[in-house]
Amino acid sequence: MVKRLIQLFLCLLGLIGVMVVGVGAEEAAEKWTFSIFFPPTHAQAKVAMDFAKEIEKRTDHRVEITCFPGGTLTGASQVYDGVVNGISDLGNSCFAYTRGRFPAMAVVDLPLGYLNGLVASRVADSFAMAARPEELKDVKVLYVHAHGPGLLHTRKPVQTLKDLRGMKIRATGLSAKIVEALGAVPVAMPQGGTYEALQKGVVEGTFGPIEVLKGWKQGEVVQYTTECFNVGYTTAMFVVMNLQKWNALPDDIKKIMDATSREWVDVHGRAWDDADREGREYTLGLGNKILPLSAEESAEWRVAVKPVIEDYIRTTPDGQTHVDRIQGILNKYQP
Repeated sequence: MVKRLIQLFLCLLGLIGVMVVGVGAEEAAEKWTFSIFFPPTHAQAKVAMDFAKEIEKRTDHRVEITCFPGGTLTGASQVYDGVVNGISDLGNSCFAYTRGRFPAMAVVDLPLGYLNGLVASRVADSFAMAARPEELKDVKVLYVHAHGPGLLHTRKPVQTLKDLRGMKIRATGLSAKIVEALGAVPVAMPQGGTYEALQKGVVEGTFGPIEVLKGWKQGEVVQYTTECFNVGYTTAMFVVMNLQKWNALPDDIKKIMDATSREWVDVHGRAWDDADREGREYTLGLGNKILPLSAEESAEWRVAVKPVIEDYIRTTPDGQTHVDRIQGILNKYQP
């Protein structure tokens, strides 16, 4: 009888132990939210959500991430502050959506003549990791990526600076200064509002990578793309994490996050280039036209935007240092 009681007692202890371990495991699981400004069907939203899945996989689901694409948790311009304030644990949006707040990172967006998204992404991330600007001290920067060359998409043909003069063009961040330098009128708005603005004639064109013609369906409301590669700018986009959440993580999860982040720079960059190819095919399939600039006109556009770079150097603390650094990185990846 005594022996049976002892066995029963030991079994109960074992059951309690299993329950405690189960509760502990459940408590150990990190449950995060990830705010993504891209619409869920966009290639870049899919890549960001794949990043979340990869983190879950590599941590053996010690981390679980719920994604909120399409700005459903925080709007495009609120994503960064949403991460800082704990509304979301991770966030993906553009630095340019809060113009003037990220002066060091704005150097990435200058019209330096980026040729593709892979180069732009590598340059943007390398700059952020090397410069570690003070303006990003309130988050953990996981990685930065950037789209392929920003081109001009319009409702009427533009092949000269004279054609562009006075037109209302959607732009964000430093691209607004590029629009001004080229003689047009910049109208600030995130990508989410651009389709309707073009449709209603609020703006007559937009600057952006050619992928927006498919990814954001803007090919339906423009008829022309001007290939102004010589002033090809980009837009740096962040994936950041709440700093308190990051600091509380065990070292092994931090290592997984850092390693995966480095890999995902190229994943995003290649996705940008794939999307640009698809955007080009899509707009041509709609019957829209792609217009090259003549060599002479291209040189004039390049001269016209030079003051944008000079103004950045003059008005930004350490502006010359940032430009020299970004140019050196660009030369490394784009000889």
